[in-house]
Amino acid sequence: MARGSDDGDYRKAFDDKIIPALNDFRPGMIFISAGFDAHRGDPLAGINLSTEFYGEMTAMLRKAAEKYCAGRIVSVLEGGYNLDILKETVAIHLAELAK
Repeated sequence: MARGSDDGDYRKAFDDKIIPALNDFRPGMIFISAGFDAHRGDPLAGINLSTEFYGEMTAMLRKAAEKYCAGRIVSVLEGGYNLDILKETVAIHLAELAK
């Protein structure tokens, strides 16, 4: 994603590319490289995602996992360099995975 991308840009990518690709592929398991450095408050990536949108992205992937692979998801923490934001985004991600 381009520097400066935001929730709307990512939502479009999910709607236009990611979810259709999952629907075509029908995975047996979904692996998430959970990078939280795309948050607007993180100092490195220059991406402008909100905390809430991390939950939305996780929900979309969880629903695809429920549909195609009996809910099998592996999520690996990859990045996030503002510790206050990291704890919020990881918490919302885990809460969504736990549903």
